[in-house]
Amino acid sequence: MSEVSLTIDGKDVTAEEDMTILGAAQSAGISIPTVCHHDALKPVGSCRLCTVEAEAGGGTSLVAACIHPVSEDLVVTTRSEQIDEIRKVLTEQLLAYAPESGLLQSLAEEYGADKDRFTKEPSFCILCGMCVRYCTEIKQKNAIGFLDRGANREISFVPEIAQRECWDCKECFPLCPTSALQAAFVLMRSLTPLPSSSRPLPGEQEGGPPVAVDGNKELLEATEVSK
Repeated sequence: MSEVSLTIDGKDVTAEEDMTILGAAQSAGISIPTVCHHDALKPVGSCRLCTVEAEAGGGTSLVAACIHPVSEDLVVTTRSEQIDEIRKVLTEQLLAYAPESGLLQSLAEEYGADKDRFTKEPSFCILCGMCVRYCTEIKQKNAIGFLDRGANREISFVPEIAQRECWDCKECFPLCPTSALQAAFVLMRSLTPLPSSSRPLPGEQEGGPPVAVDGNKELLEATEVSK
């Protein structure tokens, strides 16, 4: 694999030519925030928190680092007044839907976001789509997907498939940055009888209430993802 040389925040970085800016930054120890990215999943750039400035060919543009490819002599800036403002507003918008998310709370502190700027509509889901993509791309079960469009868009399990596939899987749970997925699954379970062989939810005692999955913990290891 050929390599390219680029500059990220004034640091000379060498990256493989098929890498994205996000991947190159991570390999160089440079942090770029994201709530919709996982290395095992195809990048989609939906959250836009990874927006950076990319300068090439005499022009500068704002791009999503998780989907924008590296190129020779590319100059990348990951922090600026404009970038920080973009991340601040995006974080404020996401907090309206998941005000208790530890990850979003941390981003709010980092970028000076007003946690109460937008009216709270706590669905506890920010539509990052990682659970949907994991189930489709990795497990190939299609047990969860998007419903509707625009302001009415939401994520839902397909009961007929979920009853058969999800009870003993739950591998998508740790990917959720807001822990909403567990709540959605518990809701579906309340409407669907448990198979007698079902195991408790993560953090749940037999006969006891479920404990929310911490979306800030390390995501699945490569060996787990490859199941």
